[in-house]
Amino acid sequence: MPASRPTARPAGPPVLPGVSMRDLLASCAAAELISRPPSAPEPARPEPPAREHPEAA
Repeated sequence: MPASRPTARPAGPPVLPGVSMRDLLASCAAAELISRPPSAPEPARPEPPAREHPEAA
């Protein structure tokens, strides 16, 4: 039986020297924040009518 060769793994993405995982994750989080549209403002709530005190009448 012939000796089996180890199968070659596909090459992963290149690793950039000098970029830490922390910096990479921070840049991804920043990119996600600025790529989202701003949230819609909350609808204004009408103020309840002012109650008069019985003493004021």
